[in-house]
Amino acid sequence: MSTLSRLEKTLFRLQAQHACLAHAFAAIANRPGPVVELGLGLGRTFDHLRRHLPDHEIHVFDRVNGAYEDCQPDPALLHLGEIEETLPALAGRLAGRVVLANSDLGSHDRDGNRQVAGMSARLLPPLMAPGGLILSDLPLALEGFEALPPPEGVREGCYYLYRRSA
Repeated sequence: MSTLSRLEKTLFRLQAQHACLAHAFAAIANRPGPVVELGLGLGRTFDHLRRHLPDHEIHVFDRVNGAYEDCQPDPALLHLGEIEETLPALAGRLAGRVVLANSDLGSHDRDGNRQVAGMSARLLPPLMAPGGLILSDLPLALEGFEALPPPEGVREGCYYLYRRSA
């Protein structure tokens, strides 16, 4: 049995995500290029991305649009359907240009998480610019990427950061 309640786990994960995003915003502040968000959910993270990266094109991928009305992405940049189909469809347009990708697709289904992590690790690397960052709520096995330590104050294993080799 875990020593943390589900509420505590959620709190630590959200704090970790917030800190990792702040780190990423500072790292890409002066870098042009698109951003990719895997998992729209209710749109909270997307809303945070667009507020902090107003000059970046943010492509959002999910099966359905369940976002709050005030957290809606630009319809031209919202790609609905199975991510394994919609993300590769844009590979030619995004290849080697993405400066930040956030993969927030994890759930409480361990088998599903392994599949999602494998999909993210397979589909995101070809899109990433040299020095580009991948943030994930799941650990990813990424060739050609350096696993970065979490920002100060972030509990190990709550959120993961990776940087593509230059």
